[in-house]
Amino acid sequence: MVNDWIETVQNWIYPPRCLLCGDRGEWSLDLCAGCRASLPYLMQACIRCALPLASPGDGLICGECQQTPPVYDQAVALFHYEQPVSHLIQTLKFGRRLAVARTLGRLLAERLQDHSPRPDVLLPVPLHPRRYRERGFNQSAEIAEALSRHLGIPMNTTLCTRIRQTPAQAGLSARARRGNLRGAFGVSKTRLPAHIAIIDDVVTTGTTVNELARTLRRAGVVYLQVWSLARVAEKMGQ
Repeated sequence: MVNDWIETVQNWIYPPRCLLCGDRGEWSLDLCAGCRASLPYLMQACIRCALPLASPGDGLICGECQQTPPVYDQAVALFHYEQPVSHLIQTLKFGRRLAVARTLGRLLAERLQDHSPRPDVLLPVPLHPRRYRERGFNQSAEIAEALSRHLGIPMNTTLCTRIRQTPAQAGLSARARRGNLRGAFGVSKTRLPAHIAIIDDVVTTGTTVNELARTLRRAGVVYLQVWSLARVAEKMGQ
């Protein structure tokens, strides 16, 4: 209730403005009705890796996951990684436009409101400390904070750390991506929750979240989900 009161006051003092067109936002969101309706929602996807699928139906698993399933058990992505969502995420990541995380994070929370099973904790994909100092924030943590607020699921940024700084994944082959991230994550010595949802901004091939899931699985986590704002239409290549 305190959060609702604060949001009401903020909206009164600083009315929400659409992140895309600049018109007044609606539903206390920084999006107008028209721009919200135009977003590239991902309606049909593999239930294991969230890869976009062309065939209709529920409970489908893509061919890649049937042959080589990911370490995590389930994935949900809200959007295709297409314009204007790709632009918004880039402005969040590299332009520190934190309103994107709050707005799209709330939309993802609406999608997940009745999602089952519910995780014990939300774990944003960690940044290496050097990268965090350079950027000043972790975009995945900003998204996780919005999800935590609207879903009532605690967020924890201390369960796992990035112990090795790695070069950017863009442009690397599937094998190079796996090698690039091998041993990149470490877990805390505390006992981990049985069910964790990994939070990321974009899942491209799935290599990063899969390596993080592998680290968590080895530490005893029983059930792992991946929740992201967007999914790139690529094979996982694991």
